[in-house]
Amino acid sequence: MERRDRRVQRVVAGIYLGIPVVLLVVVAWISTAGSPLLWLGCVVPVGMLVIGWILRRRHRYQPRWWAGIGALFGAVTGLVVTLYPLAVGVWWPAFLALPALLVGIVAGSALARYADRVLLVPVVPELADTPYELIFRLGGLQLTAVLLGADSVTIQSRPVLRSQSTDARTYSLSAITGVFEVALSGVERLKFPIAIPHPPVVTAGPAVIVQASGDDWVLPTNQASTLIELLNRRRSTA
Repeated sequence: MERRDRRVQRVVAGIYLGIPVVLLVVVAWISTAGSPLLWLGCVVPVGMLVIGWILRRRHRYQPRWWAGIGALFGAVTGLVVTLYPLAVGVWWPAFLALPALLVGIVAGSALARYADRVLLVPVVPELADTPYELIFRLGGLQLTAVLLGADSVTIQSRPVLRSQSTDARTYSLSAITGVFEVALSGVERLKFPIAIPHPPVVTAGPAVIVQASGDDWVLPTNQASTLIELLNRRRSTA
């Protein structure tokens, strides 16, 4: 796991710090061809670098943020690289602004997906001993997921947001009293004490029952056994 962690963190650093550094080099190179005032253009990549440094410390173990930051930084880089040459009288790159924007989004998102694969493929029990927040998408519940943190578990209907409203419920691992694997037939009617975007479509397959603080959750997921193993392992060390 140590080697896997180092690889993941190198990719995360590439997203949060590497992309702004590349943009800074490009802007600085373009600025050398114009007046000294053009160096003010370095404010954008330097600002991204500062923001990336701060956010990396907060998000380094939270994969749900990586794709969004990668897409945002990639998009800004694509736009600036094609539009900033206008300041030195070079016009033709501006016609590539939209393609560069899309390429930046795809490239930044691809880096995040690669970091996810490095972290999770293959899934091993030792992941439970790391501080990474692990995401398990729920079948039949659009945009709903279980976020297994280092010391808590959250059932959330919009995994891209960290909301404290009724669309999420968080329990400390010490509050969980039972975890069981069950098989759904597809005719069950599942009820959730959180708001979900669309009514659940229950299909036959594995699910996890989580009992915590008087709540019983039936969470359909094809990764039921993996979720139970990692959750129980983290509970044992909480």
